Amino acid sequence: MIDLPEDGDRGVAPSIALYSILGFWFFYTIIVTLRAAVIGFDAQLDLAARRMVVAVIGIIVTWILYLALRRFDGKPLSVRIVAAFSLAAPFALAMAAANYYIFNVYDPVTLFPDAESKKKIAEDGYVLIQIVEDAISRYFFLAAWAGLYLALSYASEAHRTERRAARLERAAQQAELRSLRYQVNPHFLFNTLNSLSTLVMRNRPDEAEQMIMSLSNFYRTSLTGDPLEEVPLEEEVHLQKLYLDIESVRFPDRLKTVVDIPPALMNACVPGLILQPLVENAIKYGVSRTSSPVEIRITAREDGDLMHIAVTDDGDNPPGLSDSGSGIGLANVRDRLTARFGDQGQIVYGPREGKGFSVLLTLPIIRRGC
Repeated sequence: MIDLPEDGDRGVAPSIALYSILGFWFFYTIIVTLRAAVIGFDAQLDLAARRMVVAVIGIIVTWILYLALRRFDGKPLSVRIVAAFSLAAPFALAMAAANYYIFNVYDPVTLFPDAESKKKIAEDGYVLIQIVEDAISRYFFLAAWAGLYLALSYASEAHRTERRAARLERAAQQAELRSLRYQVNPHFLFNTLNSLSTLVMRNRPDEAEQMIMSLSNFYRTSLTGDPLEEVPLEEEVHLQKLYLDIESVRFPDRLKTVVDIPPALMNACVPGLILQPLVENAIKYGVSRTSSPVEIRITAREDGDLMHIAVTDDGDNPPGLSDSGSGIGLANVRDRLTARFGDQGQIVYGPREGKGFSVLLTLPIIRRGC
């Protein structure tokens, strides 16, 4: 089964939102404190203490604004922009009221000796004017944070979309690899059953029984692995030997095999059954079309970070353009190499000089995870 991506929570994570709020208010407190020091206000310590109280209230108010904005996550961007800059207004007004209370109502004499005159002015609407003016400046502060929230939210959604696209791409690649991998088994089984039928029709029960046992061993070994997993080259070669044991029952006098692979490459990882179509083609077009002995060679060599695996035969009748079955098998191998290794996975094939056919696979050397 392919694991499909699940949608996570939308919007900005609470921890990121909290850090941005704390950063905004810390920066605000530092700037206002420096401004007060430059102007030379009296009672700097008292002012700083009250400023910290206002900052704490601001953090709480901005957090509530964050919770309100989260309700619009998932809405169209235009709606979220209108919500962000609209909701900033009442919260700015609330902050201005809290600031006025802390500095002008709570113990005003300490900071403002002419507090009585200010109370008198307040009777003519002075308080409302002061709060509205302060709310305007704080609106731009909260609107700036709301803009930052929108940017963070957009970045979070873009990152989530990228992750989802990557997961879907991996799922599609896994589906493609499974499909290509499973194409090998029915093709091979069809050919083997035809061979078994031939033995039965020719009244060769012992050889048919041996082929059935070899076929059972082959499938028991090949089907135990995950089609998405790679196998050591040693295991892949072992599978091909089991297959060649099956075919040697059909061609006891014609089929000869040679495996020449350095021990250092035996633990290199390769896609499972990647050699099966190549060996099968060598049997079908190299061995079965002639009455002379044919040698099938499986070789490998190391070339820097790459590994070259060759499957060759010296049969008299190599596959031609009319042999569609050969093309399907080779195309399967090519597609599997491309899906797994990209440009690093290549296949080159064609008639050999003199006689026979050669297929050369090139893939990166990977010695872990298989």
